[in-house]
Amino acid sequence: MAATPPTADGSLYVYGIVTKGTRVPRASGVGGAAVRLVTGLNLCAAVSAAPEGLRARRRDLTAHQAVLDELAEQGPVLPMRFATLVPGEDELRHQLRDRRTYFGEQLESLRGCVEMNVKGDSVPGFFEQLVRTDDELRALARRTRQRPDYEANVRLGEALAQAVRREARRAADDVLSRLTPLARRVTHGTVDGAQVLSTSFLVPREELVRFRKAVDRGARRYGDRLALRVTGPLPCYSFVDTTAAAPASLSTPAPVSVSASAGA
Repeated sequence: MAATPPTADGSLYVYGIVTKGTRVPRASGVGGAAVRLVTGLNLCAAVSAAPEGLRARRRDLTAHQAVLDELAEQGPVLPMRFATLVPGEDELRHQLRDRRTYFGEQLESLRGCVEMNVKGDSVPGFFEQLVRTDDELRALARRTRQRPDYEANVRLGEALAQAVRREARRAADDVLSRLTPLARRVTHGTVDGAQVLSTSFLVPREELVRFRKAVDRGARRYGDRLALRVTGPLPCYSFVDTTAAAPASLSTPAPVSVSASAGA
């Protein structure tokens, strides 16, 4: 992929912040630009020339992620939002020095860990088993068959949907209780009617095998009612403390997703 021309003002594109001594990632950056490290005291920022016409295209989101993945393989990294720019190297060094305590504490809190994200969706077909085992649902289904009408069908459908979600949530709670002790920290994402589990775990690397096995056991135990998906290891997007104000010229670390809708 040919490199996209850099911006005329000399802005830098920032991928993430790491500790001094981290190796330069081999992956090409956004727009095909070469990635390098800018050092400020004991911290470094992975940067490249900021390309013109920067948009959230899939290839650029993927390049952003690839740089962060390489950094995370070496140690803790504070990932920046896609398209985080600073005016130039002098300003970046100033921010690294000025925020060294904040960034340093965050990096230390992530040392030796990766993020694992687990999502769980209710399985619609589970209602057949519920009808067989739940006396109230079975009676409601029998009455609906005997005297079918629109309202009866609606009541039965709503009761089944509620029961399916209830059983999926119970399964998700059990999976969560088994995974949580394997993580240092846990953060919960948004759930809805279909997705009953969306949780990120800060997992020590030495616990990764046990963590994956625990997810697999949950998938086998509850596969008829809960569809589990696990993503990771990831840079620790969800466990950076964003309560302290970040400087205006350097965005607070935050997640970036290559699954976002974007052009090629």
